[in-house]
Amino acid sequence: MTGWRKSYDDAGHRVVVAALTGLGARADELSPAIDLSRHITDVVAGIEAAGFDRFVLAGHSYGGMVVTGVATRLGARIDALVYIDAFLPRDGQSLWDISGEFEHRHYIDGQRDTPGLVAPLPGLEAPRLGRHPLLTLLEPVRFTGEEEKVGRRVYVFAESWSPTPFMGFHDSVAADPAWEVHRADAGHDVMADQPEQLLALMLAQAR
Repeated sequence: MTGWRKSYDDAGHRVVVAALTGLGARADELSPAIDLSRHITDVVAGIEAAGFDRFVLAGHSYGGMVVTGVATRLGARIDALVYIDAFLPRDGQSLWDISGEFEHRHYIDGQRDTPGLVAPLPGLEAPRLGRHPLLTLLEPVRFTGEEEKVGRRVYVFAESWSPTPFMGFHDSVAADPAWEVHRADAGHDVMADQPEQLLALMLAQAR
């Protein structure tokens, strides 16, 4: 992320990394009571604190749910909305609704020892990934009409991760002229596997 920040700074852009309640740098706030709305509010608050009038917004994996929710509030101010191998919900859909049987079994079994807090999916375990609030996976996104005002929509598909739950999202927008679609020779962690490709794409959106 340091390299990304420098590249954005050199190009005259500012970068804000969202701090979601209970995750990452705020892991000490983890609670089963955290829902998707809380994470959407976290991002909106970060945008307002940074003083951004217009901006590019990107979400990876579960972050697709969050940025979609942000678009329902601030869509008119988003120049580009970028989904990086991410969930892509329609109106009224939760992450549970758009994931499959394998994920559903894990969401249930993965929180038996810590009710309400789900372990990372198999294959995605990493020191920086902790448990995830179950409610964030069950709460749906509700469209308001504001999301229709987003300037551009971009989907980045990681084609080297298999099996992947994201192929269907890629296919749903691949032929849609309203979307810009890219494929990365990468596993799910596109930021680590193809940092230069992703950086170039993000800088292009910012320009």
